Amino acid sequence: MDFKKASAYIESLYEKRKLTQKQYIETTELKDFGPVIDDDVARMLQVLITLVRPRRILEIGTSVGFSTVSMAKAVKSYGGKITTIEFDAKVAKQAIKNFEREKVAGQIEVRIGDAREIIPILTEEYDLIFQDVGDKNLYAALFDDCVRLLKPAGLLVAEDTLFPVTLFPVFKWVKMREALAEFNKKVADCPLLESTLLPIGDGFTVAVKRE
Repeated sequence: MDFKKASAYIESLYEKRKLTQKQYIETTELKDFGPVIDDDVARMLQVLITLVRPRRILEIGTSVGFSTVSMAKAVKSYGGKITTIEFDAKVAKQAIKNFEREKVAGQIEVRIGDAREIIPILTEEYDLIFQDVGDKNLYAALFDDCVRLLKPAGLLVAEDTLFPVTLFPVFKWVKMREALAEFNKKVADCPLLESTLLPIGDGFTVAVKRE
């Protein structure tokens, strides 16, 4: 299959959507921030949320909030809430402005700091956890806590999980590739999860915690 041609066709079907990644970035004042999810990933998140109707969502890695807004718009109709963690205070401040602009600030709690310090002390369970932190080394490091915090039948979702085979094996990306490969193996081997890895964006992992 010609994936480039297929991708172009899919995007053409959804080009009239009210909020696209391009539009979101263009209306964001700050220009120095980590990558945000692609439109196909945003749509997939919204489909999953519409399907399972999570009341409480934890997002690890906000950037300027495109993924957060995409999820918040999906949970707004039934009162769902999102807690999102961002390491960079300047980027988090811009994300908050974006949330206010998109009229979803009431659905979102922003925590600024290192996820390695915040996640281990969380005690409340979540219906959906989305991992898209810029430091991909944290995926595997936070895995056990993510499973702990996930409710039975809850979803663990992660972006960029095909990096082990899509990133060029240059020196600066070796550790990232290895860390994501470790995470993928943890997910696939975990007896508490039923999972799959989809070729959406740069790899999209979906796992359900067994009841």
